[in-house]
Amino acid sequence: MTDFYSPQRSLQQGHWFKLICGASFQHLPAIRTLALVYALAGADCIDVAADPAIVSTAREALAVANQLSDQARDRGYRPSLPWLMVSLNDGEDPHFRKAEFDSAICPPDCSRPCESICPAQAIHHFGVIDDRCYGCGRCVPICPIEQIKTRSYVYTPEVISSMLLQAGIDAIEIHTQVGRFDDFRRLWNSIAPWVDRLKLIAISCPDGEDLIDYLRSLYELIHPLPCELIWQTDGRPMSGDIGDGATRACVKLGQKVLAADIPGYVQLAGGTNRHTVPKLEMIGMLHNRDSTFVSRWVSGIAYGSYARSLLSPVLNQLEAMEMMPLSRRSTVLPCTIETVPDLLWQAVDFAVPLVNQIKSPNRILQVI
Repeated sequence: MTDFYSPQRSLQQGHWFKLICGASFQHLPAIRTLALVYALAGADCIDVAADPAIVSTAREALAVANQLSDQARDRGYRPSLPWLMVSLNDGEDPHFRKAEFDSAICPPDCSRPCESICPAQAIHHFGVIDDRCYGCGRCVPICPIEQIKTRSYVYTPEVISSMLLQAGIDAIEIHTQVGRFDDFRRLWNSIAPWVDRLKLIAISCPDGEDLIDYLRSLYELIHPLPCELIWQTDGRPMSGDIGDGATRACVKLGQKVLAADIPGYVQLAGGTNRHTVPKLEMIGMLHNRDSTFVSRWVSGIAYGSYARSLLSPVLNQLEAMEMMPLSRRSTVLPCTIETVPDLLWQAVDFAVPLVNQIKSPNRILQVI
């Protein structure tokens, strides 16, 4: 018998932690490390792109985390058996895009501000490393000659295939925007036959005019559901690593959706970082804390760019080791993080304080 965080119980008790690897982020080594480390740290959900190779990589990481769970508990951690989620979109969305430019056009004397501003280290002298780019768009306005563009993509209904769902998906998140009801319905019709295999449906939507009416129309379309439902309030997408003020938009949007009292759980995203939980505590939006000012509470928080930034030193060190000649390595095995135990537990040390912000002081455990 082993104690794990129960994702469903975390939702019910307001202690839900989701790691967003990125709907456009396709760098398999980093995804594997992020999923493994945050599972050992206690995350309830790992959100990845709807790509079979990425899903397989994440599942492998979660299997390794399960194998290491006893070691994690011996070190005082509370590992999890997180749900695996894939993200889809019903139309153009900043989470589903890539930057691109022709490096041959760049002036020889360019100071390359795009390279220094890229949080994913996806820009080099030859252009954009496609699998690293997750579409934040920070490079676009800063280019001195305005040559950086983005290309967007939309997942077709055919992506929701038996092959993908049989790979072990626990949850699907749909990214939508106000005014796209018909597009949402088309995507939903392709998902609906598979919903009884899922544990969770999440709907992610930024703010906009008539937002609440739009969310209510979506609820009328999809209910009743045989699984849990989350409304992800996408305050300021992909900005959690920018600074302290980034969390304000996501908290404000969370308040707006909570006040509407639409059935389902409310989970924050977009601008979340280490300041989010203290802000929620201050205004009484967390369960089992002072809830004087709101009638409901936020059930969880999703972290993307900020969670990745915490592990940047580890990801960089692993990449450097991978490029190192075998004669200089401490191991001849592939440089996956579990083959370097000291680095693995250092990474978990980096991740645990962020997870524990939402998990503490009321740790909810379930014996499995």
